[in-house]
Amino acid sequence: MSIIYQVPAILQKHDIKRVVLSPGSRNAPLTISFARHTAFEKYIIPDERSAAFVALGMAQTLNAPVVLVCTSGSAALNYAPAVAEAYFSNTPLLILTADRPPEWIDQQDGQTIRQQNLFGNHVRASFQLPVDTTHPDGAWEFGRKLNEAVHACKLHQGPVHVNIPFREPFYPSGELEFDETLPYIAFPKISGASPEPFLSDFLKRIPAKVKILCVAGQGAPNEELNEIIPQLGIPVLCEPLSNIGASSNRIQKQDLFLGKLSTEQQAALKPDLLITWGASIISKSLKQFIRTHKPLQHWHLSDSSQWADTFKSLSGVIQVSPIDFLKALVDTSYNKNYLNEWTALEEKATTYTDKQLDASQELNELNAFHTVLQYLSPDSYVHVANSMPVRYLNLLGFSNNDPAQVFCNRGTSGIDGAVSTAVGCALSTDKQVVLLTGDMSFFYDRNAWWHNYTCPNLKVIVFNNHGGGIFRMIDGPKGQPELEEYFVTRQKLTARHLANEFDLNYFHANNYDALKSQLHKLLNTSTQPSILEIETNGQEDVAAFQSFKQQFKIS
Repeated sequence: MSIIYQVPAILQKHDIKRVVLSPGSRNAPLTISFARHTAFEKYIIPDERSAAFVALGMAQTLNAPVVLVCTSGSAALNYAPAVAEAYFSNTPLLILTADRPPEWIDQQDGQTIRQQNLFGNHVRASFQLPVDTTHPDGAWEFGRKLNEAVHACKLHQGPVHVNIPFREPFYPSGELEFDETLPYIAFPKISGASPEPFLSDFLKRIPAKVKILCVAGQGAPNEELNEIIPQLGIPVLCEPLSNIGASSNRIQKQDLFLGKLSTEQQAALKPDLLITWGASIISKSLKQFIRTHKPLQHWHLSDSSQWADTFKSLSGVIQVSPIDFLKALVDTSYNKNYLNEWTALEEKATTYTDKQLDASQELNELNAFHTVLQYLSPDSYVHVANSMPVRYLNLLGFSNNDPAQVFCNRGTSGIDGAVSTAVGCALSTDKQVVLLTGDMSFFYDRNAWWHNYTCPNLKVIVFNNHGGGIFRMIDGPKGQPELEEYFVTRQKLTARHLANEFDLNYFHANNYDALKSQLHKLLNTSTQPSILEIETNGQEDVAAFQSFKQQFKIS
């Protein structure tokens, strides 16, 4: 049996278990072989753009590679938004694109584009497999490169592209037999010596009474990390996407209070040593604070090759896991009073937020978002769309009811694919998955529902103020006469008809009492996927948001 039908047999050896396929003809050898191999969970998603985000959501949830398969031509181009997101969010996707034989490229043959290196520098690696696999050397190259691709995907935790040209006939004439003796190249990871001696010596260089500030970027929850952080007498600034558990030294209201500090107050908070880990942060206030008040030293902790000088202050990258480093930091001498300065500000911001929003009975986006956060189960997965939803979440944060994990496609920060990513998550877990999204992102990705899989654990909350409200808050566009038509792009849609079309439970709220009752129904309905649409007035949303931020005072 030709090796072109053996791709699933090779991938199975690498413990890959899920594949998302889109219909097509040129990818028939891949589609049929995956369909007949019993070791894989298969999902058929017709729209390639949605399919790629569904695979992204699966890979995020499982923290393991997911395979994508499509036909030749523009189908593969539709993967691009999700591939870019996977690249910048370090999410492993193995992308298998079927192609025409190389001699037919640029010869006006149907469904033919230039697919080699299609995704450019938005993949960790790109492989072109041979079209001639009848010769033993061709079959050897085919198998070797596929093994290399899997290794690159796992090692670099990102998307890897494998372009596979097929000649006709590519539909098998009979039964498929999978060869379990195919070459399998293993890439075991062997851990090195303990970093403790090095770190202990390194940390002795920290002078006594030094002001240490930690900033945790985006990351997955880690139980061991959450046990260590409360043992530190150090402020740990984070955001909901950092997935850091609640503790007395967790600071997450900086978006509210940093901009209210005087120049002298900000200078007093300047750290001597900044310790960072994780991916990017959202808070513009925090970035500006550190860029203006640069620490004497900035150490970034990373046990991979991924790092960036976000704060323009980097003095060293320590190649170690944050857990190992923070364990060694617990017994180090540093200024314990520095933490009190940050927690005092955090408490003021928290008290103000609760007092202002708990007492409000008005329905606007900010108050609705605050209410929704109170209802979420601590055992749920929460997906947040980009634009205003993730900014509301960053401003408000969680109290002590943090969900199991918070996700957001912040690699490229696009509004595309939010629903599909949440669908991928819901197909990968039995936990309740809640998506918080604006109307533009929701309708942009309506094909996320175009498939044959039920996701009864998926609950979508759509904040619909009928346009891109964020542009009313950005200094540039909000003062322009083209604001409403060209930037906000007002739209009249509601989710009701979409819910009917795809047989989804639909709930609606346009006042505060309805919001509370409908939220309870939404989150306690388990028989089918459900949508709660919260309709608000865009102009009132802006006024409420600006008033909330303006009324907060430090003293």
